[in-house]
Amino acid sequence: MTHDVTPVTVVMPTYNEAANLPGMAEAVLALPLDGLHLKVVDDSSPDGTGRIAEELAERYNRPGMRRMSVLHRTGKDGLGRAYAAGMSAALEEGAAYVVQMDADGSHPVEAVPRMLRAALECDAGLVVGSRYVEGGSLDEAWGAHRVLLSRFANRYARAVLGTEIRDITAGFNLWSAPTLRDVDLSSLDSAGYSFQVELKYKAVRAGHRAVEIPIRFTERTEGESKMTLRTQLESAVIPLRLRLRRR
Repeated sequence: MTHDVTPVTVVMPTYNEAANLPGMAEAVLALPLDGLHLKVVDDSSPDGTGRIAEELAERYNRPGMRRMSVLHRTGKDGLGRAYAAGMSAALEEGAAYVVQMDADGSHPVEAVPRMLRAALECDAGLVVGSRYVEGGSLDEAWGAHRVLLSRFANRYARAVLGTEIRDITAGFNLWSAPTLRDVDLSSLDSAGYSFQVELKYKAVRAGHRAVEIPIRFTERTEGESKMTLRTQLESAVIPLRLRLRRR
């Protein structure tokens, strides 16, 4: 994309993603971005995802070129905490930008260079891969119930928090290092999917610019969704808590 090297780390949490990870790692590391690094954060997956991640890192790393690394955590402690751990490690290692990306194949890997370009051209601290701006879309495999739930969650969070971000629950995001440092990842309350809402809200409140680019969100390639009733309830409570604190 450019001859200038911009250190970008893709942080990818995993739990039982053994079937998806090899293909995702190959796709990410094939992107035409100098300085790209993939950091897998595995929560002791019983299906051996962590072991597979280490084998992949050994395959892709070269002397003097560490393209992939694995952060092992002792147990399943929530998506938000996995992301916070991986993003904090990326900042410590010198990343200028950090990308959040699921390991299930639902996020379009090829959009990462476009997200970085948007951040650089718009001087944005946050670029959201958005399903709900013009040009964005959802996979037809999603049932009507899931579509309605997703749209309601976004409208609910936007209304409670008064934000203009159309896809505030999006999990495919690019962050600048200064934005993440200002937010202070260690201060976040969310353990699950509401981490996506809390982090965006605090970034915008801290004065960082957010832009959205359209993406097509597809159904996961293999395995089952990790969304539970508990994470859905947390997603309802966190926006209210954030608004009360603001007051």
